[in-house]
This record gives sequence, C-alpha cells and structure tokens, in this order.
Amino acid sequence: MNVLDFYKYKLEKIKISMITCYDHWSAQIVNESEIDCILVGDSVAMVVYGQDSTLDISTKQIAEHVKAVKRGAPNKFIVGDLPFLSYRKGLKTTMDNVGTLMKAGANAIKLEGAEGNLETIKHITESGVPVMGHLGLTPQMVHKMGGYKVQGKTNEDAEKIKSQALKLQQAGCFALVLECIPTELAEEITKSLSIPTIGIGAGPVTDGQVLVMQDMLGCYTKNPKFVKKFNTLNESLKENFNNYDKSVKDQSFPSKKESYT
Repeated sequence: MNVLDFYKYKLEKIKISMITCYDHWSAQIVNESEIDCILVGDSVAMVVYGQDSTLDISTKQIAEHVKAVKRGAPNKFIVGDLPFLSYRKGLKTTMDNVGTLMKAGANAIKLEGAEGNLETIKHITESGVPVMGHLGLTPQMVHKMGGYKVQGKTNEDAEKIKSQALKLQQAGCFALVLECIPTELAEEITKSLSIPTIGIGAGPVTDGQVLVMQDMLGCYTKNPKFVKKFNTLNESLKENFNNYDKSVKDQSFPSKKESYT
C-alpha cells in the first residue's frame, strides 16, 4: 500500500484496516496478514511503558519503535505519530522531528488537531511528507478536554469538527482519523471529504478503522466501548504461563527432547 491507495480505497469503497504496532515480533505477524497499514502511535506510552496518558513520550522513543516495526513489516505502510508538543515549538523543531520519524522508516506522519497546525501541515506536505490528521478525541489534549470523553455531541462542537476536517483536507492531509465522535457526525464528515476517514469509536460509516493491537487481542480485562475483542489473549497467555510454571515445578520440562547431549 502507498499513499495513493488511500484515495483509491475510498473511491472504490474498500474499507481500510489499520492497527497499532510497536515492536519487531508483532510487526512480523502483521506483515504476513491482510492488514493494510500500521500506526506506530504515541499510545505506546500507555501500552508499552504503562503511563497514564500519551504525553510523556519523545520523538526519539517513537522513532526507535518505528525502526523496529519497519524491520518486522517492510511491506506495510507505516504512519509514525508526532508526540505531544513536538510540532508546536516552531517550524525547525517540527521538521527535525518529522525527519527523525521518516528516516526511522515511517511512510507518513500523524498529528492531532487543526487549530494552529494548518500552516505547519502545508509546509510538511510541501516538503514531501504525507500527513494524516486526527480530530475528535485527541489524547494529547486530554487535560484541555477534561478527560477521555466523546467529542462533537453538541451542534456547536459538531460544526467545529466538520469545519476543521475540511481545513485539514485543504492543508494537504491524505487521510483523517476520527476518534470517539457520534456516528452521524462521522458520516457527515466522511461524505464531505475526498480524503478517507479512519475511525476509532466513530461507528461503521468511516472509510476505515484503526484499533490498538493489544485492545483487539483482548490483552486487558477492561476496554473502551468501541473495542471489539477478536481474541482473549489475556486468559490464553495466563494459561500458558501457568502451564510453563507447572512443567518447571514437576520437572517435565526440560525433558531429554529439549536437552543437549
């Protein structure tokens, strides 16, 4: 998949599948799957490092994860997330951070919000770097939003998001993530844009979907409303760990088969 395929998929009404990925071993599995594209998201802060938000992660850290994913999934389109404030400290700092992710192996970058970012996005895209936008619940603005809440529920907020979506398209974004907004609003935005929308908690009407890998694999006992568990890896892994522990304790492992002579 390349950046032009995103437009092609929208025109041909083929849904885009996107998944987060942060390391080499899981990237290898995704590379052999039918998944269209990978997001190396700033959600790595919470999923891998156990932080309570996405704010405390650096461009350098995300770049290392992009490198690992690229080595494992060289055939997939990879989007690297620009982390908190990395694109709000002036154009030079922004472009240095963009360059870091692209040189690490990303095929595009993603950033959150429209206000204050439009000229930056124009410059990034005019420099040859595809940009994916992100509206609705933007986790980097969690403190401004007062928590992780559904956005666009009032007419005023919905109109604002619709306006921002068009501005992001005009600024040069090739695709747009819509997170935690009402289905009706997501449908209006999707129909109004020529670029594809990728939903997460935005209903079935967007041009594609993205989920955090660990969420959809059932690695946690609790998940947001919009997550569908395609596996129960939490229980499966615990069972495997307990079987290993039992085998060590009853001395059935290692057997002669797993030993050298």
